[in-house]
Amino acid sequence: MTDGSPARPRRAIAPPPALSDPARLRALADTGLDAAPDEAFDRFARLVSDLLDVPVALVSLVSADRQFFPGAVGLPEPWAERRQTPLSHSFCQHVVDVEAPMVLPDARLYPRVRDNLAIEDLGVVAYAGMPLTDLAGRVLGSLCAIDSKPRAWTAGQLRTLADLAAACSSELRLRIALDGAQEARRRVVQAHERLEMLAGVSETLAGTLDVGTALRRLADTMVPLLADWCLLTVVGPTGQPREVAAVHRDPARRADVDRFAELLRTGLSPESIIRAVLRTGQPRLGGVASLADVSRGTTDPEMASIADRLGIASYLSVPVRAAGGTVLGAITLVNDAKRQQFDDRDLLTAVDIGRRAGQAIGNSSMYGEQRHVAEVLQHSMLPRLPVVPQMELAARYQPAAHRVEVGGDWYDAFVQPDGDVIAAIGDVAGHDIEAAATMGQLRNLVRGNAFGRPDAVGELMTHLDGAISGLRLPTAATATLVRICPERSGNRTVTWCNAGHPPALLVRVGGTVETLEAPPEPLLGLARPVLRTSQSTSLSAGDTLLLYTDGLIERRDRPIDVGLADLVDRLTGTDTLPLDELCDLLLASIQHREDDTALLAVRAR
Repeated sequence: MTDGSPARPRRAIAPPPALSDPARLRALADTGLDAAPDEAFDRFARLVSDLLDVPVALVSLVSADRQFFPGAVGLPEPWAERRQTPLSHSFCQHVVDVEAPMVLPDARLYPRVRDNLAIEDLGVVAYAGMPLTDLAGRVLGSLCAIDSKPRAWTAGQLRTLADLAAACSSELRLRIALDGAQEARRRVVQAHERLEMLAGVSETLAGTLDVGTALRRLADTMVPLLADWCLLTVVGPTGQPREVAAVHRDPARRADVDRFAELLRTGLSPESIIRAVLRTGQPRLGGVASLADVSRGTTDPEMASIADRLGIASYLSVPVRAAGGTVLGAITLVNDAKRQQFDDRDLLTAVDIGRRAGQAIGNSSMYGEQRHVAEVLQHSMLPRLPVVPQMELAARYQPAAHRVEVGGDWYDAFVQPDGDVIAAIGDVAGHDIEAAATMGQLRNLVRGNAFGRPDAVGELMTHLDGAISGLRLPTAATATLVRICPERSGNRTVTWCNAGHPPALLVRVGGTVETLEAPPEPLLGLARPVLRTSQSTSLSAGDTLLLYTDGLIERRDRPIDVGLADLVDRLTGTDTLPLDELCDLLLASIQHREDDTALLAVRAR
């Protein structure tokens, strides 16, 4: 539709600056509308078309680079199906720009719009547009009436159009308010979920003292609630990544995310965001991120290709600090393009998690160091077993799995000058360094008291009582002392004295098990020295004598007699097992280790 005048050359016109106003664009996005039919706004378009008797009526919302029509009547194809046009075809952008109605009887006569492509492509000649506003008065678009021929708009028509635009603006404001309410509700739900997660983080981390397990559990807690995937990095003494745990919300990406974590240990460049966080201890928030960020931060090109498969559009990285402020590692969260960008609220949540994780990892590291020292100390106090002709000896010591403390459990075996073998086992009350130190003193007292003396074991234990009392050794301990004497017939005599300790067991050739009972006698260190007694039996070739501490049979949920009966059942028929295998089998049978366990086995050949 032209007036016959020569066509003017088409030229690109920059959109008005008002279209890019961030507050206006946020309000436009909050309507939740797009280039799709909406019945409420289609109704407004139909009313305009009917009341103003125009072929085309539009509810036109204008973004920074296009206009779109949630309400439309009479648009020609292909625009009717597309429900949007570029700004090159927009009159409504000028209503947004001037924030006032625009009424054109014949658009071809107005320099402002006469080159607009809507005249030729959409047949726009007469145009009347009224601003559509939000509660703050920002113009989001226009309710417009369009005719394909010149038209003199009447005052009544423009008044009707203005009234309909006011009603249409109210509907837009309602949509914005509804979106705001939904967003507020979503944030309340999200805040509640995060509070629950933060409460659970402390419990999750407190459930283990193993750093690797703690990292994996923490990663599982944060994904997918906080991020699509995450990396938890712990550094070693040199400041380089020592352990990295990684989790992705998609289980199918497990291999990729594990490979990324593996490469991260050695593949960080000086420009790495994670390295910067580890170095400075300051969090970093990347609301917008790309593969270029990964490429800059890595020395291995494979990491960028893996990140492409995992998805990266935004990230944040926060330090994991120990109680004294030392940076132990970093937590890095990553979202792909399908999820909203990270913001300051996400950063605060992650910083809080980093603080809690730092305390847990610090405790885990301290636990590991203490446990290592404790076990070295404990084993240093346990003797090397002697090599004895016609006898085989084996021993085991196992600390309780859930504690760092060393204990008072001990065993000993040595050969007398006359060829007799002295074997002993005991348990000093307590599970700490003091108990271990007392255990060491007691073991040395047993050796010093028994070595070179032919006395019966009952007499040796009586002397030991006197030594404990005379030296004022602050101890309460159970113990069993055994002397094995070879005989010319090939059998051996076993004599023993038991001071409140679990009874020794004898596995005979053929698999039967005997309990070496004795009259009850008091613990060492609890009473004045008493005259202790000796009991005896024989030890034939192939028989096995087992000494052990109560960690092998005692549980909180059952009487110790039941535990002893279970042990007898486990030993029955084990006479043909190699001695080392028998010891390992007994330790493996402890389902819930609640106490340290020591055992000493002697088999006659």
